[in-house]
Amino acid sequence: MLLERIYDEDLAQAGYFIGCQAKREAIVVDARRDIGQYLDLAAQHGMTITAVTETHIHADYLSGTRELAQATGATVYVSGEGGQDWQYGFEAERLHHGDQLKLGNITVEAVHTPGHTPEHLSFLITDGALADTPGYMPTGDFVFSGDLGRPDLLDEAAGGVDTRFGGAKAIFRSLKESFVTLPDHVQVFPGHGSGSACGKALGALPSTSVGYERRYAWWAGYIERDDEQGFVDELLSGQPDAHAYFGRMKRQNKEGPAVLGPLAELRDYAATELAAALEAGEVVLVDTREQDQVHAGTVPGALNVPGVDKAASFGAWVYDPEKESTPLVVLAPDAEFAEAFRDHVLRVGIDTVVGYTTSLDGLPTVVPEMISPDELATFDAAMVLDVRNKTEHADGHIPGSAQLSGGRVLWNLDQLPTDGTIVTYCQSGVRNSVAASALRRAGYRVVELEGSYAAWSERNLVTA
Repeated sequence: MLLERIYDEDLAQAGYFIGCQAKREAIVVDARRDIGQYLDLAAQHGMTITAVTETHIHADYLSGTRELAQATGATVYVSGEGGQDWQYGFEAERLHHGDQLKLGNITVEAVHTPGHTPEHLSFLITDGALADTPGYMPTGDFVFSGDLGRPDLLDEAAGGVDTRFGGAKAIFRSLKESFVTLPDHVQVFPGHGSGSACGKALGALPSTSVGYERRYAWWAGYIERDDEQGFVDELLSGQPDAHAYFGRMKRQNKEGPAVLGPLAELRDYAATELAAALEAGEVVLVDTREQDQVHAGTVPGALNVPGVDKAASFGAWVYDPEKESTPLVVLAPDAEFAEAFRDHVLRVGIDTVVGYTTSLDGLPTVVPEMISPDELATFDAAMVLDVRNKTEHADGHIPGSAQLSGGRVLWNLDQLPTDGTIVTYCQSGVRNSVAASALRRAGYRVVELEGSYAAWSERNLVTA
């Protein structure tokens, strides 16, 4: 049996390529939308991808299940659990608790593990060539290394009302009935790693085991004591902010993401051509440089999404494809960088990258406004806005500042003043530059705090 983990550092998301080497058949679990790596793996190992599935209706990235099935002819399998409100809206085979798929010597068994979402499935994998009982378990957003999937996302991002309490109790039951009852040796392969917003304290280890989690996870004692209320209270406390784009991902993943097929070649824009398109409002420039370079001068209305590594995460903060379809042109050193950037933002449903430019020469520029921590005390600001997470804000913040995390700013403009200047800050300045660029493009006058909260704290200024 072959089991390969395909990990996206940007979104801290893991998918799995599982293949039978005897029959040359493979299944992919939780594919992302840029599918090249799965196709490359299949070619490398001489396998055919015959099945594609996913653990649940994802909130943090746009599923590549349909994209990969279209490219390979594989059969799509999705959960049929969770009740009528949680049924997928596209054609696929439905899996229920206990259903099995066969890929040569491999058996894939669906296990209904609700809590993070009502329809959530985990998969027990049996390598029939070596064993007749399961040895591996991709758990999606159910069990992580050292943590559990959060049950509050339906409230935070999908319009639910107090669903978190029922979700937390469902995770407790799923652990008792479908996880700790498994043998210690079963290896666990989570759907996310450290840095994901789908949990509050995910470990960085790529895998774990049932026995290890049963003994050492924070939740182990609650299960052993059958303390459901204590478990619920701890699970729900201290969860990080959910990014606002999660709601869009839920809707699109449930309905079925658009299938893109082969992508067009990106256009290399000359300065005069791009200047005219920017002036006419026909395109938006994405400035991919670090904040210090952006602060020295950028194109008016440009969105700052620094680099490729976090392009999906930050891109989804500053551009909402449900509200606009303006084509994006990427400031990039070369075509390869621009293509990698496009691949990343495709993972969050931003399909409008059409080209790139290698320089700002010949384009209009503006220097973003900044203010030092010492100047802030006497500055007439309509609002001082902390774009860090609420947990960071609770640990210490500039007195009088409001909190609205960078991933929620564009979706909560009603919380911002319509007149005057907004001073923004994060911890070090990266998130601040991203969020400030989005607010400026939305028409707000924004001044960024130099060095953000770290600089403020270093000056021993009073913090709340």
